[in-house]
Amino acid sequence: MTDWTAGYMADVDYIHDFYKELAPSQLAIGALSAGQNHGLNGDNLTYCELGCGQGVTTNLLAAANPHIDFHAMDFNPSHIAGAEALAAEAGLKNVSFYEHSFETFDDEPNLPRAFDVIVMHGIFSWVSPENRDYVVQFIAKRLKPGGLVYVSHNTLPGWSSILPLRRLLCDRAALESGNPRERINNALAFAHKLEAVQAGYFTGSRSVRKRLKQMGSMSHRYLAHEFMNEHWTPFNVEEVAAELGQAKLKYVAACHLMDHVDDICLTPEQSQILEDERDPMRRQGLRDLILSEQFRCDIYRKGDLFHTERSAVGAWFETRIALARPISEDPLTLMWRMGAVDLEDAHIRPVLNALRDGPKTVKELLSEGAFVVDSWGDIVRMLRILLGDGVLAPCLPEAGEAERVTQCAALNKVICKHAEDSETLRFLASPVTGSGHEVDRFEQLFLLARSEGHETPDSWAQLAWTILAPQGQRLLKEGEILEKDEDNIAELQYRAERFATQKLPVLQGLGILF
Repeated sequence: MTDWTAGYMADVDYIHDFYKELAPSQLAIGALSAGQNHGLNGDNLTYCELGCGQGVTTNLLAAANPHIDFHAMDFNPSHIAGAEALAAEAGLKNVSFYEHSFETFDDEPNLPRAFDVIVMHGIFSWVSPENRDYVVQFIAKRLKPGGLVYVSHNTLPGWSSILPLRRLLCDRAALESGNPRERINNALAFAHKLEAVQAGYFTGSRSVRKRLKQMGSMSHRYLAHEFMNEHWTPFNVEEVAAELGQAKLKYVAACHLMDHVDDICLTPEQSQILEDERDPMRRQGLRDLILSEQFRCDIYRKGDLFHTERSAVGAWFETRIALARPISEDPLTLMWRMGAVDLEDAHIRPVLNALRDGPKTVKELLSEGAFVVDSWGDIVRMLRILLGDGVLAPCLPEAGEAERVTQCAALNKVICKHAEDSETLRFLASPVTGSGHEVDRFEQLFLLARSEGHETPDSWAQLAWTILAPQGQRLLKEGEILEKDEDNIAELQYRAERFATQKLPVLQGLGILF
């Protein structure tokens, strides 16, 4: 019998995480920012996630996009079982999960003939060359003309200095005995021992020492899947583009909108070097060299469909946006590759204030005079930065929101009920953005209390403590564990008050209530 793991770390389940880059609304705004007509506002769309892990992202997206037919696969049966159980609890009818390898997935009889969107996060750099070939063959056969593909991968040259550290950790973990957590901890301890005796590899590289320190605070599940796979490989972006080119895909843009704004990523001299390079993929490779890029999240497409200048402006006008996180009255400071981003608070504040009452289209913001910058180019630059940083979120069209509200509420209630026993699921679905948003366990318990008729933050805190206390749960405050009941209740009351005044209004605007 062949090894079904194919060199992948299968004895540790993957983390329960959500990746907003995979949301149709996020892919749509990325394509629009690159001047392409994304075609994702229609009905009867089909979406496929390859290597869905625990299925959290697919389930949240299915709840928030009932107009899309979702399909997702993973080779790990425990992942698929958990994903199917969550979908069943929430009553989701527009999502199907499949236990398959990349080699056999195309043989699944229940798949649609073709997909509008195919996504894969944490796949390309972590599977064998043979499995990458199967992925490319699947895309070539199953992606519709004009369809979008999202792919993420570890990147050279940013990983170059870390390759020996990864090799060291893999070799030491393989030599150790015990469960995966123990093997990983022992491998890290050995690396720290080498660092302590001033091994030249560590003393000669600040980035290596920084990476090793960061690993100490990462979960063993993340470390296992990130570093311990036999086929872990960082790529030059040109190599990935060449492989995907076999499926007739062309590079569209980075998924992160802040990377669409060169002046916050590059110096003028660096920008000029890129402008002088006419080949688009060589330009991306040079950009990675300049930035020492470690990880890319990119959009590709099977066939271009560009906007005209006029239609692009019209598409931006019709784009709805919403506040995605609490905003204080203090000046907003955003940081990106070159440090602080040059955005004047006097320009940002009118937009943020206009969105406090709920999502609006860019056209509506323009008609209200929310934009005080000088030109359309300045407006788009501001939107790219605020959307890229996560201050704002792209939204779905208003049509169909009632159905989305019902389906999101069902899933969100299930997730918040899970918070009574676990902090595993940390995201809820938004019918406004069609995406997921982080809501921690305490906040989920506050929402659950609110849904059960508890009206005040104090009562939310009390209910949360009746759930946490019998489990032996204790809160942390300033790095110290609170042992007394009254101290824990006081901390929960503080958090509930802050939640009520800061985050709850944002969640209301995003429709994340039940």
